Amino acid sequence: MFSSSLFQFLLGFSILVGLHEFGHFITARMFGIRVNKFYIFFDFLFPMPNVLNFALFKKKVGDTEYGLGWFPFGGYVQIDGMMDETQDASKLNEPAQPHEFRSKPAWQRMIVMLGGIIVNVILGVTIYICLNYFNGKDYIPIQEANKLGFAAHELGQKIGFQHGDKILKVNGKNVKELNEVLSMNVLLSQNASYTIERAGKEMELKVPADFAEQLISQKKRSGFIEPIRASYKVDTVFESVPRFSGLAGWVKTTFMGFDKDSIPPAAQAGLRKGDIIVGINKTPIKTYHEIRQTLQNYAGKHISISVQRNGKIDTLKTVKATNDGTLGFYSKAPEFKSEHIDYSLGEAMCIGTKEAFAVITDNIKGLSKIFRGDVSASNALSGPVGIAKMFGVDWSRFWLLVGMLSMVLAFMNLLPIPVLDGGHVLFLIYEMITGKALPLKFQEVAMNIGTYLVLGLMLYSLGNDLFKLV
Repeated sequence: MFSSSLFQFLLGFSILVGLHEFGHFITARMFGIRVNKFYIFFDFLFPMPNVLNFALFKKKVGDTEYGLGWFPFGGYVQIDGMMDETQDASKLNEPAQPHEFRSKPAWQRMIVMLGGIIVNVILGVTIYICLNYFNGKDYIPIQEANKLGFAAHELGQKIGFQHGDKILKVNGKNVKELNEVLSMNVLLSQNASYTIERAGKEMELKVPADFAEQLISQKKRSGFIEPIRASYKVDTVFESVPRFSGLAGWVKTTFMGFDKDSIPPAAQAGLRKGDIIVGINKTPIKTYHEIRQTLQNYAGKHISISVQRNGKIDTLKTVKATNDGTLGFYSKAPEFKSEHIDYSLGEAMCIGTKEAFAVITDNIKGLSKIFRGDVSASNALSGPVGIAKMFGVDWSRFWLLVGMLSMVLAFMNLLPIPVLDGGHVLFLIYEMITGKALPLKFQEVAMNIGTYLVLGLMLYSLGNDLFKLV
């Protein structure tokens, strides 16, 4: 699984970086600008262009050296006559040559700077369109999820949800499918709300501005609401617990009530595969949610389990639940009935384009949440480790992640930070308005500040990933 995730991550990252830099490369060549280097990954220790200079592969074709660097935190094209982190700024004091970036009109330089962003947007939109056209969409209608209503976990109860509530609207708009209930519109909107039906009456529940922070920070990763599922069958009963060893075994023994090589409560009670749990300590159990909640209430206490077996109700041997309210079995929860939609090419183009640009609007909302203090940067930002962990499931998910990250890369590069494409664009806008370029010394200082700002952000996100991993 790890090797699959790593392979997909490196492949996806190479596609994103390679096509982004190709956007700069092709637009530069289109205007007759020489490109000295085209590298996927850096062939130096970023941001020091003269430290540890070596490549895993390189080949010069014409005026351009193509290569694969050793430092996997990005890539670059070295455009002749352009100030960036890969070239000595003092060379720009010499007279400009016709093939250099600085000798071209500002509008052409602007297109070159936007070339990578444009290619990333084209890639992202194309992927979303293709996924919708070839895969269509599977979804769970809200009517299906509302059959038994929603179960409210601790965080859901804090904002007013109760067991059995039915969800009608999100942010004032009618809900058609389950995914809309947990969408980014709720996590990132400033004035998010749910319209619910409770005991035949409609009411509105306001979602606090820092809701996303609370959701991410909660100790038990249980979410805040989930559709109530009907009763379910026991699938696997653990006969012993030899798999817990080392640190995991110590945690299980000390905090959760499992003794290494002991018999779990479910096996002690005589629970079998195919049993349907219908009661715990004479408390009737009708739904998947109720058994979890009831076991939590009896954590570390003695319980008797009633099951439906071969059409009859049996009460099993009394046992003691573990300290975390588990018994030592897996179950098969009933699946909700889903529906499938196939899209025509025209429909896929409209839906795919909308979904792709929604990634950018969600990122804007997310950044605004960070700046307002509603979400901490440590919870909101992911570095290479966090991103790599998302890969490795299947190839449809791989392309979905590549499409999403392509739109994110386009957005991040458009930020007006010197060293990023957006910073160069900002300088060019100034030049086009005033008719003269910013002083080279100012540009050099700004580029250095931007470089170390981006490097600091990279190190912070990497450290944050490693902290979460540990």
